[in-house]
Amino acid sequence: MGKGKETDIRVVDVVVEFEPVEFRAPLKFGGRVIDRTDLINVDVTVENRRKKRASGSGSMPVGNIWAWPSDVVSAEQSEATMKRFAERLAELVGAYSEFNHPLDIVYQISGEYEHLGRVVAEECGAPEPMPTLAQLVAASPFDAALHDGFGRANDINSYNGLSEEFCHHDLAEYLDDQFAGEYLDRYTLREPKPRMPLYHLVGALDPLTEADIERRIEDGLPETLGEWIAADGLTHLKIKLAGDDLAWDLDRVIAVEDVAAEAQAARGCREWFYSLDFNEKCKDVEYLLEFLAKLKERRPQAYERIQYIEQPTSRDLRAYPFDMRPAAAQKPVVIDEALTDYDALLLAREQGYTGVALKACKGHTEALLAAAAAQKYGMFLCVQDLSCPGYSFLHSASLAARIPTVAAIEGNARQYCPGPNARWAKLYPGMFEITDGTVQTGLLNDVGLGF
Repeated sequence: MGKGKETDIRVVDVVVEFEPVEFRAPLKFGGRVIDRTDLINVDVTVENRRKKRASGSGSMPVGNIWAWPSDVVSAEQSEATMKRFAERLAELVGAYSEFNHPLDIVYQISGEYEHLGRVVAEECGAPEPMPTLAQLVAASPFDAALHDGFGRANDINSYNGLSEEFCHHDLAEYLDDQFAGEYLDRYTLREPKPRMPLYHLVGALDPLTEADIERRIEDGLPETLGEWIAADGLTHLKIKLAGDDLAWDLDRVIAVEDVAAEAQAARGCREWFYSLDFNEKCKDVEYLLEFLAKLKERRPQAYERIQYIEQPTSRDLRAYPFDMRPAAAQKPVVIDEALTDYDALLLAREQGYTGVALKACKGHTEALLAAAAAQKYGMFLCVQDLSCPGYSFLHSASLAARIPTVAAIEGNARQYCPGPNARWAKLYPGMFEITDGTVQTGLLNDVGLGF
């Protein structure tokens, strides 16, 4: 570690708790259905060298269905193992006694994730070790809490504590020599963007029209796609696709286009966008190319609305080293599930991926570093969530608002699990009460992570 800075923090105390969250409607993706989750909620008390103490917070859904898909580990077992990982990580973080910047605290502690993942999997009787992605998700609320506490202890916004004034190392320490002399302040904004478009999720089970509804939920929220567009003024739609059923995928996008066109015409909107998420189910790039060709032929206007395509093939880039360049020549193709570190980003770039999906659930530190690398390489950037409600959504939104080239943010907890949003909506109504398809990210400008 370099010379001590007065703004360095040390950990005084760590508390981790789990909060059950029920879904108002099931969400299907990647062939799997989720209807409940637990939030991992973390509070970390920190102290800077001036002896000023503060509490930082982090929250994230367990997200095991997404982070740990497995043929041999049940959903119940993966969830229990990830929660146990969080409990054991609380002990590790609590034992970290040095003063340091959050980037370095997380960087050093993350070196223990793989070993801890193996130990915890054995303790819980899981027949395979925790995947790296599952480790990152379970660790992410600790990462967020440290950055939040750092800002609060020093009475600054955490995104403004990323310059040489506060950091011990330049980015070459965490990435490579191309980043020598550069710090994260170069790749982040000093003020959040005032407003950002919100991507609304169209899940595989979601009703597009009244005819798709067997029985209404009747909880006061919209239920069909047309109703959501009208109520929230949506202009960005993320469409979940099968990836292994070309006819269904084409019909689904065309059906979304038809419903959206009618709803947008009714409110006088002429421009809207789609992102397509195959959840790594495409067996090869040829499937994606055929899909794009047929969509362009059948609904050219829907094809033109595609802003980007998300992780179409397997997250295991080494086992499935497809050449993504033919698809990326048409639309940005972003790495998502495969993005677990800088090496994965470099490999994806070699294979022709042209974009990066940032997620707070992979860790605040990791997201900031990936954002810097993506900007350096001129890659398309987006921020997506893990059906993040309440605090976790605000964290994700603050990240998107501070990365210059991110154009929109995903936020679908309001559709599926809005319960934890209630208390935060009172404090930040512009982030949860949506009428023009945007969220008021300029509100996220307080100390710590901004809220």
